[in-house]
Amino acid sequence: MLAKIFPLSSMSTTIKGLIISLVIYFLGDAVLGFAVGMLAKIPILGIIFGIVGSLLGLYCLCGAVISLLIYLKVIK
Repeated sequence: MLAKIFPLSSMSTTIKGLIISLVIYFLGDAVLGFAVGMLAKIPILGIIFGIVGSLLGLYCLCGAVISLLIYLKVIK
């Protein structure tokens, strides 16, 4: 089930796969977080974009943690 929600995490069985998935999660969070942060300044839609940005950051953080746990063979 985790492979369906976090598809990049399943490729972190090697150190190369771990580094690639962590870089993608952190760069994705930074780029999309910046874009959503700019859109959050719109007065009416700011609350919605603020929530979306927070959820996006949480998703990327969970994906990075799951990638690390898969690499350490704590979860499969």
